[in-house]
Amino acid sequence: MKLRLKQRWARLRVWLRPPRTLKVTRIGRTYLVVTFGVGLGALNTGNNLLYLLLGLLLSMVVVSGVLSERCIRDISVRRVGTDAAFAAEPFAFRWAVSRKQGHAFALTFSEADSPLVGGGGVGYLPANVEHVVRADLTAPRRGPVRLTGVRVTTTWPLGLFAKTRVLPLEGLLLVYPRRAYACQEPGDAERGPAGDAGNPRRNDGSGDVTGLRELAEGEDARRIHWLKSASAGKLLRVEREREERRTWVLAVEPGLEGAALERRCEEVAALAHRLLEEGHEVGLNTTDQRLRSGAGSAQEKRILRALAWLGFEGLREEEEEAA
Repeated sequence: MKLRLKQRWARLRVWLRPPRTLKVTRIGRTYLVVTFGVGLGALNTGNNLLYLLLGLLLSMVVVSGVLSERCIRDISVRRVGTDAAFAAEPFAFRWAVSRKQGHAFALTFSEADSPLVGGGGVGYLPANVEHVVRADLTAPRRGPVRLTGVRVTTTWPLGLFAKTRVLPLEGLLLVYPRRAYACQEPGDAERGPAGDAGNPRRNDGSGDVTGLRELAEGEDARRIHWLKSASAGKLLRVEREREERRTWVLAVEPGLEGAALERRCEEVAALAHRLLEEGHEVGLNTTDQRLRSGAGSAQEKRILRALAWLGFEGLREEEEEAA
């Protein structure tokens, strides 16, 4: 119910938003004070030179408004997104921007009406050229973040005013749990796949060094020991003992809320990352989802996505229904 009210309020706020917003910069405030002083002097003295100067200052304000409007008009924005977003940590976010005709200058981009902090900019945008703008954004919390529009701002040409336009663009960003250290051990492993136990006869793993031999044709060059090869005058390959692969199933206990849930998600994410880096298989059990054990970066991404959605099941169901 709360999520629906928030969504309706966001749509109403977008509908009531003015097409353009104008903010006076620090330089602009000084300029306006000087203009006001020249105007008072012209009225009190009747000096034609002051009237001429006042007209020049006011005309520059009009010119600034016209040129800034030409900058932010006819701009198209497409979200490229990010590879991974972790809470309380800067991540690279990208927009692809272009315009049909004319040129634009001094543009900055950010996400409108969202908790994401940060933005990116481009100094010059020619016509009919798609330019990718990169920004370092920060999300304060874990979970899905609804994106409603992209804010485009320019201070061109004189830097007196910052004119802003919001381009409506719906989207959803899934923020993973904050990367932290795990204070607990993962517990006992469930099982180890048959045949993967450490064996000195199987020297193609990533464990302890068992010896050196000459590199055979077609073998991986990353196994070459370059220092020993230079001494021996031939390519020598490092042989390492294959380590045992085990399986862990991590769990998020039901009933956790607030800070306790956030901390548990961070611990599970840290444990999963460590175990997967060591080559083990990891699964996940939550209140409404069970992930089968697996290995590799793809499995880590599945675990992070499941942890990011934890506690936001209602929003996830609405997204699936809308899709």
